[in-house]
Amino acid sequence: MIDLSFFAGLPVAVLGLGKSGLAAARALQAAGAEVWAWDDNQDQRAKARAAEIPLVDLHQANWQELTSLILSPGIPHTHPEPHPVAVLARQHNCEIIGDIELLARAQRNARYLGITGTNGKSTTTALIGHILQLAGRDVAIGGNLGTPVLTLEPLDLEGVYVLEMSSYQLELTLSITFDVAVLLNISPDHLERHGGFEGYVAAKKTIFHRQTKPRSAVVGIDDETSAAIFRDLKAADEQEVIPVSGERIVPGGVYVQNGTLIDDLDGEQVPALDLKEIASLPGVHNWQNAAAAYASCRAIGVDAPVIAACLRSFPGLPHRQEILAVIDGVVYVNDSKATNAAAAAKALACYDKIIWIVGGQAKEGGLSGLESFFGRITHAFLIGEAATDFAEVLQGHMPVTLSGRLEEAVPAAAAEAARHPGAMVLFSPACASFDQYRNFEIRGDAFRDLVTALPGERSDDIPSSLSTEGAS
Repeated sequence: MIDLSFFAGLPVAVLGLGKSGLAAARALQAAGAEVWAWDDNQDQRAKARAAEIPLVDLHQANWQELTSLILSPGIPHTHPEPHPVAVLARQHNCEIIGDIELLARAQRNARYLGITGTNGKSTTTALIGHILQLAGRDVAIGGNLGTPVLTLEPLDLEGVYVLEMSSYQLELTLSITFDVAVLLNISPDHLERHGGFEGYVAAKKTIFHRQTKPRSAVVGIDDETSAAIFRDLKAADEQEVIPVSGERIVPGGVYVQNGTLIDDLDGEQVPALDLKEIASLPGVHNWQNAAAAYASCRAIGVDAPVIAACLRSFPGLPHRQEILAVIDGVVYVNDSKATNAAAAAKALACYDKIIWIVGGQAKEGGLSGLESFFGRITHAFLIGEAATDFAEVLQGHMPVTLSGRLEEAVPAAAAEAARHPGAMVLFSPACASFDQYRNFEIRGDAFRDLVTALPGERSDDIPSSLSTEGAS
């Protein structure tokens, strides 16, 4: 647990008692702070009460006594409408910060490596952490990936915090200057929380704030918005700026060409490794993730051959194109983390002859941008509140079945796959989970359980008929 003793004896408000909020309250309490914790959800308050965390209704609190509000990142403080408690905090000149800001204030001597982007940041964070751990570095991994940062171990001057940073978390973090800051990509997402696309981009760009040489910015250039940010950073020449790509040559950077990771950081275009041999990193999007991880670890001082060796042993992450099983020759892939169309596109680009399970709570834009992949889809099974609207989009391009729930979709998809030799079942919902599941992890676990219950002969071999565009 991180020592927050600089808050000893002071009243501190904590709003939102999910994983990060509870961890913040516990750390503050252990440090001797006077904790005023609150959550509008009575179930979360009950968990806090059971953990003996003091509860104070922040809607009715005496804000004259408070100087800091620790806000869970999911709670709006600006757009589309600030939470009433955030309004009270601002009215009383009370700072609004997140748990990662507390880490930054407590652990000033450690090094920080931050990863953001619309898609791929969890995989890249885990991949960087995997490499640094195997390379013998003192490393702690957390943030948006799921581990609350205040539960991590304190690190010294040689230690590295590897932090997945959402746009929400970046807005609430004021003090970190990242030694290495990674921006993978930007596509429209969370627009209502940032007042539109420009606000979302501005939040992502804060990961580079205050960086000066020799600190490094690693920037994916495979989308135009991120490429423009790269050009601006390069022109400003304040930090080392490293371009990365999963699909094109980038002089002076790290990129992938025909599946081979190329290291051009020293201008020598050195082939580092063949990514087609790494089953846990399928597709161009994962190749960009690998390029970003490679560049980041080189920037923080790991030798190139060590990075390449560590990449080969990466096991992958649950719910991100996770191969669950091969049953009667049919591959089942869990991509529950694909909560928007841009994320689903990454998976659809990797396979041919897809039996697609899709749907949930639609994001802005729905399935827009996926039209070029429709020819790969043999049949679509639709679930969740978006099912009817998605059916209107997909009908005429492929057979469509309105399943409603995963419990109906999975066995029906299995039966359909059996009628099409070489087909695979892809659960890549392109939607949030909240209409039927509390989060994408629970949704992905439900899919895994349903696949596990399917009858048939299991195999450890991935059929050669499972085509991947990324491997071509």
